[in-house]
Amino acid sequence: MTGTIVFWVIIGILIFIVLYLITAYNSLIGLRNLVKNSWSQIDVQLKRRHDLIPNLVETAKGYMGHERGTFESVTKARAEATAARGVPQIAQAESRLSEAISRFMVIVENYPELKANQNFLAVQEELASTENRIAFARQAYNDSVMSYNTQRETFPTNLIAGPFNFGPAELFIIEKPEEKEAPKVKF
Repeated sequence: MTGTIVFWVIIGILIFIVLYLITAYNSLIGLRNLVKNSWSQIDVQLKRRHDLIPNLVETAKGYMGHERGTFESVTKARAEATAARGVPQIAQAESRLSEAISRFMVIVENYPELKANQNFLAVQEELASTENRIAFARQAYNDSVMSYNTQRETFPTNLIAGPFNFGPAELFIIEKPEEKEAPKVKF
């Protein structure tokens, strides 16, 4: 009789362990997918930003013919940002693009007729809106990364994370404090 009770206790413990492993594994899968989805939201907004920049530059070229260096730096920074891969490289490239756009917007201030152009104002407004969306998407991504990394590092889930290759996710971090600000868009 005691042998039967011990057998069922062991079976119950094994079932509990298996159910816990399945739950923890599925939780890590869900959080990893949340991180991927959050990153894709950033990617969508960055693509939108990259698509708006040529329109902004083309609209301004007619008014700012002698500002060729500024146009080239924005175009080059956009190309680098479009080609960047991986969270750290994208963060750096987007920071350089933000700097180039900021310099561009400072120069725009010297051209009142450009600032009054309806096409330019529309693109400028879309860019400002996109910058806000990017900031929100970055925050949501970093929140997802924090949840995922916390889950994979806490005991006993960390016992599952290692063997099943649940590696750490990288935060979207901007290194320089001045790069943390969105480009200034003034009307």
